[in-house]
Amino acid sequence: MLITFLILLATLVFFVINVVRSDIVALCALLLLMLFGILTPAEALSGFSSSILIMMIGLFVVGGAIFQTGLAKNISSRILRLAGDSQTRLFVLVILGTALMGGFISNTGIIAIMMPIVVSMASVSGISPSRLLMPLAFAGSLSGTLTLIGTPPNLIVHETLVAAGHKGLSFFSFLPVGAICVTMGIILLLPLSKLLIKKDEKKEKDKHGKSLSDLTAEYQIAKNLYRLKVTQNSPAADKKLRELAMPAKYGAHLFEIRRRAAAPGLFSNTVVEQILAEAETVILAGDTLYISGNFANIQRFADDYGLELTDTIQAEEETPIFAGKLRFDSIGIAEVILMSTSNLVNLKVSESGFYEKYKVNILGINRRKNYILQNLRDEKMQPGDVLLVQGKWQNIERLSEDSSDLVVVGQPLREAPKTKRGKEATAALIMLLMVTAMALEVVPSVTAALVAAILMVLTGCFRNAEDAYNSINWQSVVLIGSMLPVGTALEKTGTISLVTQGLVDGLGGYGPHALLIGIYFCTSLMTLFISNTATAVLFAPIGLHAATAVGVSPIPFMFAVAVAASMCFAVPFSTPPNALVMSAGRYTFMDYVKVGLPMQIIFGIVMVAVLPLLFPFK
Repeated sequence: MLITFLILLATLVFFVINVVRSDIVALCALLLLMLFGILTPAEALSGFSSSILIMMIGLFVVGGAIFQTGLAKNISSRILRLAGDSQTRLFVLVILGTALMGGFISNTGIIAIMMPIVVSMASVSGISPSRLLMPLAFAGSLSGTLTLIGTPPNLIVHETLVAAGHKGLSFFSFLPVGAICVTMGIILLLPLSKLLIKKDEKKEKDKHGKSLSDLTAEYQIAKNLYRLKVTQNSPAADKKLRELAMPAKYGAHLFEIRRRAAAPGLFSNTVVEQILAEAETVILAGDTLYISGNFANIQRFADDYGLELTDTIQAEEETPIFAGKLRFDSIGIAEVILMSTSNLVNLKVSESGFYEKYKVNILGINRRKNYILQNLRDEKMQPGDVLLVQGKWQNIERLSEDSSDLVVVGQPLREAPKTKRGKEATAALIMLLMVTAMALEVVPSVTAALVAAILMVLTGCFRNAEDAYNSINWQSVVLIGSMLPVGTALEKTGTISLVTQGLVDGLGGYGPHALLIGIYFCTSLMTLFISNTATAVLFAPIGLHAATAVGVSPIPFMFAVAVAASMCFAVPFSTPPNALVMSAGRYTFMDYVKVGLPMQIIFGIVMVAVLPLLFPFK
């Protein structure tokens, strides 16, 4: 028992000081429990075959597909319209919506679905994702208190009552408690979540370079961009781009072509493709050309080829205003620095063979903060020039391989969307089927999650299988898998029995209220070390026996166990939702402590006062 206690204590200390990654700490603790013979290898590795862990892996894949298909962005835009300009309203909508859905569906599944949506909303609305993701996980825990099927601890106390010959709980027995918990959660999380905003986010952004929006604003891409529609009778239709001589004759650059096409695969629908401008690209009727350059020259080009300018002219402006939306799905932009040793130095852009060598176009040159955006083809490149380049993301990635000529600025691939356009409907259907299967218990939740994950891959919601594997947060998987067997170690060493006996002997003589307080806070304390499900399994019999020993109704004690086991906010590994958001929110162990621990204590104080009123001892 002493060795187990010391290992757990050391584990908590390392979690707090955060000098070693939490998953490595958890894995070391598991190895020590094996080396000292407290757990057999089979017992120690049982956490990695847990249905909860396997379900988490499946849900990571489902969440990745929701994000990559653009479904998350579509859903988030609708929520943002409801929220308007109010960040507080957005915060409440996220918590309330998650809590309501989680009352009927696995809270782990809801968090996996909502996480990419919340990240997308945070990006659009300018809110730090770290402020929303942990509250999202906590909302998943709060949702478990609304219905009988909301979370495993509820079902465990129900089964404990039935097995002992008592009347079980109804589907909505938890609703009064849940309503109080959700209301308290919103009130507490609004101020506490501000502690989660990372002070180093600006440094993190600087470290990874400028974002796509930073680059488009800096080079004023939209300011010199115009959209031209290729009509059915246009002389440009069916011509190759080189035949139009746009740079030489009109001083214009074709930024990209957008073309409607049918998406391949199951549940096909029409999508708009992005096509990079190449000399041999054939222009088709119906194409929309995104062209940058001087407006007078663009107008002349449109007149010569019978093209329709789709932007409307504002009354106050002499030239049209670009009203389109820049997209960086398959085509991206990045900055590269031209080295002094490069063979491209002193060559004109038109003579450099830059596109032929790198398969990317030069959109602009930043020469000591002097931005050259017009007539680029005649501009000679100089050492130290910062070139804004545009091309397919895979070609931008290859630029970093030629360090003798160029140096890529920042990490542009972090900004590269991996969206599979046209697959939103597919991902939505699979997600809906998974949620329905979980809610109706047609199959076990782990089965529903795994089937959904496989379907996301087979129907093309990912670009390839590697993207699906990359969507799994392996740090969370190792953390949860390593900590799940700790409950077995505590039980084998007699720690649980010691707590049970001490609780009844020490508090039983002070009346049922004192005993209820003891059971609630001991259950709450145990969630710091083992999962909420394991905690409920251990303490449900304790609560039942304690109530029988003092001759009162076991109902308030059973609710105390279920609620205390669910309201575990202070550590990342006590519930799958907590673990799911840890990496995405860049949280440390202490982030959970400083936000979750005050919540856990306040919830405990309120619950031990409210539960006897809702469910009297007699």
